[in-house]
Amino acid sequence: MTTPTSEDHLQRRLKLRHIRFIALGTAIGTGLFYGSSETIQAAGPAVLISYIIAGLAVWAVMRALGEMAVRHPVAGSFANYADRFIGPYWGFITGWTFAFEMMIVAIADMTAVSKYMGFWYPDTPGWVWMVAAMLIIGALNLLRVSVFGELEFWFTSIKITAIVALIIGGLYLIIFGISVGGHQTGVMNLVDHGGFAPLGAWGIIMSLGIVVFSFGGTESLGMTAGEAENPEKAIPKAVNTVPFRILVFYVLSIGVMLCLIPWNQIGAEGSPFVQVFGQLGLPAAEHVMNAVVLTAALSAMNAIFYAGTRTMYGLAEQGQAPRSFLHTNRDGIPLFPVFIIGAVMILGLFAYLLIPDALFLVVASIATFATVTTWVMILVAHHRMRLEMKANGDEPSAFHFPMWPTLTYITLAFMALVMVILAFTPSGRTALIVGVLWLVLLTIAYNVWIPKSGHQRVELESLEWEDKGGTRNR
Repeated sequence: MTTPTSEDHLQRRLKLRHIRFIALGTAIGTGLFYGSSETIQAAGPAVLISYIIAGLAVWAVMRALGEMAVRHPVAGSFANYADRFIGPYWGFITGWTFAFEMMIVAIADMTAVSKYMGFWYPDTPGWVWMVAAMLIIGALNLLRVSVFGELEFWFTSIKITAIVALIIGGLYLIIFGISVGGHQTGVMNLVDHGGFAPLGAWGIIMSLGIVVFSFGGTESLGMTAGEAENPEKAIPKAVNTVPFRILVFYVLSIGVMLCLIPWNQIGAEGSPFVQVFGQLGLPAAEHVMNAVVLTAALSAMNAIFYAGTRTMYGLAEQGQAPRSFLHTNRDGIPLFPVFIIGAVMILGLFAYLLIPDALFLVVASIATFATVTTWVMILVAHHRMRLEMKANGDEPSAFHFPMWPTLTYITLAFMALVMVILAFTPSGRTALIVGVLWLVLLTIAYNVWIPKSGHQRVELESLEWEDKGGTRNR
C-alpha cells in the first residue's frame, strides 16, 4: 500500500466563484435537463410546488452545513462533522454514503450523455458516448484544483446562460402571446389541461423522489471548505446564494416551459428543454440546446467527481478509508479516489448494457436514498453541534442556522416522507433494497475493519480537529 508523504495534501486554490459554481454544477444538471420530464409527467404543473418544497429543504440543509463549515473548514466536511458530533460509526456511514451517492449520480449523468448524443447519432450505441464521457471527465479531474474550478465555472456558465435565455425568451413569447409549435402560449396552460394539479396531491407527493434527486449534490459545497482560499468568507456567501439560485433556475425555467407547451405534450423521452427549443421555429435551436444539455451533464459529472474524491480523501484522514487514499499527485489531486470512481462508472456502463431503458430511473431513485441519508446526517450533526454549544455556553456563529431547532425537525420530517415515497414505485423499491443492503454492508465493514486499523486514529484526529476548530473560532 502506498504510504502518504508530507507533500500529500489538498491545496487552497478555489476562489469564491469556483465554490459557487461547483455546487451549482452538481445540482443543475441531469435532474433539471433530463429528469424534469419525469416530474412533469408525475404531477403536471403542480410539480412547481414540489420544487419549491424540496428547494426550501435544500436551503435548510445548506444553512446547517454552512454553519459547521465556517466553524470547521475541513476536507470531507460532513463525514468529519458526523464523526465528531454523532460518532465514528456515523461519520463512516455518512462519508461513504455520500461517496456512493456521487458515484450513482455520475452513472445517471453518463446515461443522460448517451441520450443526448443519440439525438445527433441515433445509430451509434449509447455505451460509446458513455465511455467517451468517462475518459474526458476522468482526465479533467487529474488537473490541479484551480484548473478544475475554472473549467467547472465555464461549464456551469454555459448552462446557466441557456436557462436564463429560456426564461427571458419564454417570457417574451408569453407576454406577446406568440404561439410555439402550434400551441398558444400563456399562463392558462398551467390550468387548462386538467387543472393545475391534474393528478392531485398524490402526484405532487410522488414527484418528490425525482425532485430530491435533482437537488442532490448541492451539499458538495461543503467539500470545498478544505480547498477554499478564504473559507470563513467564501462559504457563507456561497451558502446564502447557491440554494436561492438553484430554486429560481428550476422553478422559473420549468414554469416558463409549462406556459409555452401544455404539460401533457412534454414527452417522457429526451430533454424537455430540447423539445421546447425545437418548437420555437428558430434555425438549429434544438441542436444548440442539445449541446447545452450535453455540457450540463458533463459539468455535473465533473463536479461529482470532485466531491466524491474529496469525500474519500477526508475519510482516509479520519482513518476510515485506506491510507493510500491520501496519496496525491504534485497538483494535490487524490489519485486513488479518482480511479475508484472511474471503476464504478465502468460498472455503470455494464448496467446500461443490461437495462438501458430503465437505468436512469433506477439510479436516480438509489441516488435519492443516498442523498436523503446524507442530508439527514448533516442536519443531525448540526443539531448535536448546537446542543453542545448551548451546553458549553458558546455563542452561536455569526453565520448561524435560523429557527433552530424547529426548522431542523420540520426538515427531518420531510426527509422521512421522501423515504416513504420511494416505496410506492418499482424503481423506488429497488432503491430501498439497494440502500438497506448498502448500509448493512457498511456496518459490517466498519465493525470488521475500523476497530482493527483505524478506530483510535479517528478519535485522535477528531480531538485534534476539534482543537483546531476551537482555536479558529476564539
